[in-house]
Amino acid sequence: MDEPIQALAPRVSDCLKVIYTMQERGQRVSTSAVSERLGVSDATVTLLFKEFAKAGWVQHTPYRGVCLTPLGERKAKEVIRHHRLLELYLARELGYSWDKVHEEADRLEHVISEEFEERLDALLGYPTVDPHGDPIPSKEGVIAQRPGQPLLEVPAGQSARILRVNDQDAAKLRYLGQMGLYPEVRVYVIERVPFGGPLRIRVGEESQAVEHLLSAELAEQITVSLQEDEDDSADRLQPSFSS
Repeated sequence: MDEPIQALAPRVSDCLKVIYTMQERGQRVSTSAVSERLGVSDATVTLLFKEFAKAGWVQHTPYRGVCLTPLGERKAKEVIRHHRLLELYLARELGYSWDKVHEEADRLEHVISEEFEERLDALLGYPTVDPHGDPIPSKEGVIAQRPGQPLLEVPAGQSARILRVNDQDAAKLRYLGQMGLYPEVRVYVIERVPFGGPLRIRVGEESQAVEHLLSAELAEQITVSLQEDEDDSADRLQPSFSS
């Protein structure tokens, strides 16, 4: 069972993508958690898990969920690669705002061919991150490592550069976009309000920085780097996805 991605049923590739994303974030991949994200019944997900186990894509322990095998991870990365390349194409070439690319890419990822994917990759300059800063696996399944930490953990008086926004909720992305909180943007933490309160931050380069209050919930979803002198050879997405 090693079909090309465009031959996989949408529900199969969607399920692989959800499992991969949950594992990437260190979350337990249970039947109920996956069914909630896919908007299907627990019974449907249980059947998918059984099919995946039969194909050698997951290891499944009853009542404890699943984890991807190396074969399953490779297959999931192919799906993720299609999705994130399409997100970047939609944002960079077609002017979609970053809160709209996820759903559009969901619809398109199931129908593009491998040749189209290769041409898309070349057109975009062989990128390694999508508009949200999520890594794009290479054709060989290699992911460029970009170590970071949640903005929530950055101490007051420290500046950081946004690497990634780990949320696909369109309303949240629009809200963060209004504050200019895109990948590659500089953020300075002015104050951390105690007892779970918000962060008071400045967003942007010093001469044009704007002050905002950011909830702890959203600050937890923003991955940043504290390194001041970073390798400029990494992909630098300009904050231009708000059109």
